[in-house]
Amino acid sequence: MINQSRRHWMQKCGMGFGGLALANLLGNTASADSTGTTMRTHFPGRAKHIIHVFLNGGVSQVDTFDPKPELTRRAGQMLPFENLQTERKTGVALPSPFKFEQHGESGIPVSEIFPNLAKCVDEMTVIRSMHAELPSHEMSLMLMNTGDMRLVRPSLGSWLTWGMGSVNEDLPAFIALVPGGMPVGGAGNWRSAFLPGSYQGTRVDTSNPDPTRLIDYLQNKRVTSAEQSKQFDFLQQLNARHLDDRPGEAAIESRIKSFELAFRMQTEASDAFDVSQEPEHIQKLYGPGPQNRQLLMARRLIERGVRFVQTWHGDGQPWDSHSNIKDEHRKVANECDSGLAALIIDLKQRGLLDETLILCSGEFGRTPSVEMGQDGSGASQGRDHNHWGFSLWMAGGGIKKGTIYGATDDFGFKAVENRVSVHDLHATILHLMGYDHQRMTYRYAGRDFRLTDVHGEVIRPIIES
Repeated sequence: MINQSRRHWMQKCGMGFGGLALANLLGNTASADSTGTTMRTHFPGRAKHIIHVFLNGGVSQVDTFDPKPELTRRAGQMLPFENLQTERKTGVALPSPFKFEQHGESGIPVSEIFPNLAKCVDEMTVIRSMHAELPSHEMSLMLMNTGDMRLVRPSLGSWLTWGMGSVNEDLPAFIALVPGGMPVGGAGNWRSAFLPGSYQGTRVDTSNPDPTRLIDYLQNKRVTSAEQSKQFDFLQQLNARHLDDRPGEAAIESRIKSFELAFRMQTEASDAFDVSQEPEHIQKLYGPGPQNRQLLMARRLIERGVRFVQTWHGDGQPWDSHSNIKDEHRKVANECDSGLAALIIDLKQRGLLDETLILCSGEFGRTPSVEMGQDGSGASQGRDHNHWGFSLWMAGGGIKKGTIYGATDDFGFKAVENRVSVHDLHATILHLMGYDHQRMTYRYAGRDFRLTDVHGEVIRPIIES
């Protein structure tokens, strides 16, 4: 049966249980046994929390953090080698329509579309030599999030929350903030797979500025708090009795935990997501709009002990600029630029940046050559997907400041110097959190699984000494 003191405490809560649909939201898919237990870290980690800003759709490296003057010199000409194979046909060199300037003491060049973020480059490491395996959204998203393109695997956030546990029992340890509909791949991006279902990410639609409406059925106004407490207590008794007859059944254990969490979230969640509680100067620092608002939410969640927060730019692929890189990339960058800079500034001024790792990435980059129609005609002013080479940046959490790591070729097509795979990235993140990626394993179906599979090397030059 449920711990009696916990039940007594819950019965005294004022808000009550707001509806069964919330439990569905909070993790109802345990697909394996729950033999894993919360682990201590292998060694002292530099970071305790992660904010992964996912600019889904494919950010163009040559228009953001990897300027290529050679593209301008060869504008309208074919590259001096056969274009690498991507999803669609590509043609002549397409120079960036944006100006680059060096910023900070580090002199890292940043595109004009990120004027606020550019002021923070001395806190960042820019990796210019990322590469993935295929130029498709679905597979590259799964690779970036779970370490595998094809098979059902736990996400990075699920691995970390399984390993490190939760700091705040009243909030999920892993939250995915998504304004609007689902990204490509849906909940697979934050799934727990064969890890217990309680480690699956909790999706919150941040498109509505009203914090009480971010999660459906968070509160139930049709019955009293006392009645809701009795309903919840009775429901958990039934679940516990069901579990007694099926000891170790992961799905039931996860359901019990998710219902308990849902009950506790009724007061904590509304407060955590209410950015209107912030001083006016902080709200102004982040700026308006759902992207900036959810970045402020991410900081509030980290403050409250949430282990892993992932913020998505929106549903579908907002950064997928196939037709007009100039207008499309400027638009989406403008939607998050002030919030990204504010996140770094705000965490630093609160003393949280050193223990919070910020990762900002897409799933791949974009071609330096212009996208063509499938028949080889109809050149646009956009760029195709490019998994051969792309950029991302990191800050805080033990990352070296004001650093550029790796390089693509003269045109920004392929990573050629200090190449970094997604497995290397994951190994480095786990290292910063205190884990040896080769030893962080979970036994399932007779095999020890890990996030990095049989790959991955820690990128030590980007780690602060």
